[in-house]
Amino acid sequence: MRVIAGKARRLPLKTVQGLDTRPTTDRIKETLFNILQNDLYDIRFLDLFSGSGGIGIEALSRGAREACFVDSSRAAAACIRDNLEFTHLSAQARVFSCDVMTALARLEKEEPFQIIFMDPPYGKELERRVLEYLSIRPVSFANEETLIIVEASAETDFSYAEALGYAVLREKNYKTNKHVFLKLRRKGYDL
Repeated sequence: MRVIAGKARRLPLKTVQGLDTRPTTDRIKETLFNILQNDLYDIRFLDLFSGSGGIGIEALSRGAREACFVDSSRAAAACIRDNLEFTHLSAQARVFSCDVMTALARLEKEEPFQIIFMDPPYGKELERRVLEYLSIRPVSFANEETLIIVEASAETDFSYAEALGYAVLREKNYKTNKHVFLKLRRKGYDL
């Protein structure tokens, strides 16, 4: 695994040992960032269920102003910190080593993130819990302008998203997984 483009281009990244994480392959990461390339400059990026931090680090390398990383695994948080240090991106990053819902509560009053990315363990409906939280809570860090991207297994059903107040903007399907792009819809806002 490596940083694909930007100021940390070609630098290798450590991965978390074991089977608890599934690092996004370079090919899928490149496809994702080709889609996002015009939306990364000077933004705040939130990387939930970060694993080794490869997605948030790629965003920083490509021009994001700040990235916050959240993973409940201490080994993952240590790996993220090592990768940030190695890529010289630590000054633009914060790492939360706690449960995602705890981190969201800590972030509630912060300025908006322009992109929230999450890659939760498959088959546990953790993405749904996060989407429900963001749709119900009056958080300041996610609004109608925030692009929310979920990496999920190809079979994951997002038919509930509209009822929660989301517009599904796009799905990018791969062999075994997909990226789902969503935005919150609130009263007075027209997508």
